[in-house]
Amino acid sequence: MTPKPHGAGHLLGDPHHDGSSLYVSTLVPRLGESVTVRVRIPLGFAERGVHLRVVRDGEPRMSPARLTEVTDTDRWYEAEVLVHNPVTSYRFFIDAPGGYLWLNGRGVFAREVPDIADFRLTVFEPAPVWMTDSVVYQIFPDRFARAIDDKPLPDWALPAEWDDEPIGSGHGVATQLYGGDLPGVREHLDHLTELGVGTVYLTPIFPARSNHRYDATTFDRVDPLLGGDEALIDLSRAVHDRGMHIMGDITTNHTGSGHEWFTTAQADRSSEEASYYYWTDDATGYVSWLEHASLPKLNYGSAALARRMIEGPASVIGRWVAPPYSLDGWRVDVANMTGRFADQDTTHEVARTIRATMAAVNPESVLVSEHFHDSGADMMGDGWHANMNYSAFTRPVWSWIVAPDSAVPALGLPTTLPRRSGKDMVAAMRDFDAVVPWKVMATQWNMLGSHDTPRLRSLAGSLEMVEVAAALLFTYPGTPVLFAGDEVGAQGLNGEHARVTMPWDDPDRWDSDTFEVYRRLIALRRSSEALREGGLRWVVVDDDAVAYLRESAEESVLVLVARAPWAGATLPGSLVAQGSAAQNLYGGAPLTASDAGLALPGDGPGVQVWRLR
Repeated sequence: MTPKPHGAGHLLGDPHHDGSSLYVSTLVPRLGESVTVRVRIPLGFAERGVHLRVVRDGEPRMSPARLTEVTDTDRWYEAEVLVHNPVTSYRFFIDAPGGYLWLNGRGVFAREVPDIADFRLTVFEPAPVWMTDSVVYQIFPDRFARAIDDKPLPDWALPAEWDDEPIGSGHGVATQLYGGDLPGVREHLDHLTELGVGTVYLTPIFPARSNHRYDATTFDRVDPLLGGDEALIDLSRAVHDRGMHIMGDITTNHTGSGHEWFTTAQADRSSEEASYYYWTDDATGYVSWLEHASLPKLNYGSAALARRMIEGPASVIGRWVAPPYSLDGWRVDVANMTGRFADQDTTHEVARTIRATMAAVNPESVLVSEHFHDSGADMMGDGWHANMNYSAFTRPVWSWIVAPDSAVPALGLPTTLPRRSGKDMVAAMRDFDAVVPWKVMATQWNMLGSHDTPRLRSLAGSLEMVEVAAALLFTYPGTPVLFAGDEVGAQGLNGEHARVTMPWDDPDRWDSDTFEVYRRLIALRRSSEALREGGLRWVVVDDDAVAYLRESAEESVLVLVARAPWAGATLPGSLVAQGSAAQNLYGGAPLTASDAGLALPGDGPGVQVWRLR
C-alpha cells in the first residue's frame, strides 16, 4: 500500500521511521541491549499519543513513546527496544482522532497489518562498509576483453568473432565462445576507474563446458582459457592496487556433470564423492538443477561435502578468498536452492557456514546471494549479507520505465513486460524492502540488468529513460550493480542475447552520451553521504514521477525522477533553511523556497537532484 498524501500532492504529512541512524541509536546492537528508536510526526498530524509495539519471544508488548523534541516541522517521539531476541521486530501505534494507525516498514495503515513488514533490529553485522560505499561492475569474462591470442579451443566450443551477435536461444547459446580472458579485464581497468567503479564482480572463472561456466568441471583452478591461476592473481593484485575490490561467483548448489567429483561418484558409488550428490531411480539416476542433467545437485546432508566445499579455510570457499587470489567475497549462484531438496532444508546453515569460513580468512569479505523472487525469509542478515535485488528493485523499476511499445519478454513469465504506474512501482518496492532488516535493505545489490536479463537500453528504448532508471539505481538505498556494457548502451532481448562483447574498437556500438550519464551519476553518489548511507522517505508517488528524500545527520538530498511530463507538486518550504536555496546536484533546475513552498517542476522525462541542507 502507498499511503495517500496528507499535503499538497506530497507524502510529507505522514509519520515516518526507518532503520537508518537518524531513527535508530545503535545499528548493530548486542543481545540484551536497549536501543532507542525515534519516530517523526508532522506538526499537522494531531496525534493523541504514540506507543511502541515490540514482539518478544513471540508475544507483542506495548509501551508508551515519549515526546522528546518539537521542531518547526515535526514532533519527535522516542522509545526503547530491548533486543531480547537476535531478530527483534517492532512497529509504532499512533492514536489519532479518526482511529488508531499502525506505522511499519510499508507505511501508515488505518487497519490491522501482519507482522511480516514490521521494522527489525538484529544482532548480526552488516556487510562491510566498502561494499555499500562502492559501485559494483559485473563482468562476464568471455565477453569483456580478449588479451591472449591463439588459445586452443575446447571441442565443445563454437568459435565467434568479437563483433558477432550473441545467439539468443537454441543450439550454440551456451557454447558460442568469444575468447575473453582475465588479462583482458586487467588491460581495461582504466575504463572502470574513469567510470567510478569500486568493485569488480566476475561471473565464474573455473573450467567448464560452457561459455557461462556455471557447470564447473573443477573448483581447484582457474580456467586456462581465461589465463589460469596466475591471471587471477595478477588481476586481483592490479584491482587492489587501485583501491578496488574483486568478487567471484560460485555454484554451491550444483557442479557440472563433467566435474571431477561427479565423475568419481558415478564410477564408484562407494566413494566419498558419491555422498556429495542425490541419487534417484529415474532416467538420469541423479537429481539436477531444474532437471538439467548437465548440472547435478549437491547434497549438504553430506558432512564430507561441507568440509570440502564450504567449511574452513581449506575448503573451496576459503581457498580463493585467501592469498594469493585474495577474492573479497562471493556471489552465490541460485543460493535460494542451495541445501534445499524435498524434506531437507539446510540453506540457512549453509549460508552461515560460508560466512564463517570467509570471515575466518578475511573478516572484510562479502557474501551475496542470488534469489530471483521473495528472498525475505532467507535475509535476516546472519548468513547472506545481501541479495541480488530483482524483486524489490529490478522488476518494479523495469515495469515503470519500460517503453510503452516494448515487446521485451517479462523475466521468467510467459508474457511481455507490462508498463505500470509509479504507485505500483513504489508499492512493490516497499512490499519487498519491508520484509528484511534495514541493514540488509541498505546493502542489497540493486541492478537494472545482469547476465541473466534483457539489457536496460532494450527495455527503456531511449537514453532519456536509461537516465531515469540509472538515477534510481545510484540514489536508492543499497549497493548499485551494473552489467558491463550498460554504460555504453549495450542492447539485448534476453539474458543470453544480452551477453554482448564490449565494443572497445567499435564506435558504432559505443554510446559516449550514455557513458557520461553513468559517470556523472556514479560521481554524484560518491560525493554524497546521504545517498550512500542515509534513510529513505518517500515524498511524491505519482503515476509518472516519484520523489524521495535521502537523509543522514549531516545531509538531506531530494531526488525527483519523472518518466513523462506530470502535474508537479508543492513541498513545504521548511525543507530548506530560511533565506537559502537548495543546491542543485544533478539536472540543472533551481529549487528555491517561496511563501507557497518548494515547487517541484512537472518536466519529464528527466532527473533532478538537490541538496537541501
